[in-house]
Amino acid sequence: MDFLLTFIQLFSGALYLLLPLIGLLFFIIILLGQIVAKVENWSRFDALYWSFITASTVGYGDMRPIKKISKTFSVFIAIVGMMLSGIIIAITLKSTGIAFDKHIDPLRIERMQHKLK
Repeated sequence: MDFLLTFIQLFSGALYLLLPLIGLLFFIIILLGQIVAKVENWSRFDALYWSFITASTVGYGDMRPIKKISKTFSVFIAIVGMMLSGIIIAITLKSTGIAFDKHIDPLRIERMQHKLK
């Protein structure tokens, strides 16, 4: 339980410090999605849905931009989405590593590695 609490504290602290950057990336995704919505005559909600599906690089294919400028913006949305995902993954990995170092006994890890050999 101490490990989990340490992880949550580290993770939330890092998110707080990076909130301006994360907020900017979310804003860019939403803004570009709304621009594509205007060009493609989509509703605002459909554009929001599409932009976050594109940013997450899932791309269900149920909505596709037709015009060249929209396709260009979709590439930028995907790149920004990968940056956002990378930041969140990096925070998660770093927080997990620090929490492990703080709460896991090195002798216990050594014994476990010895058993696996």
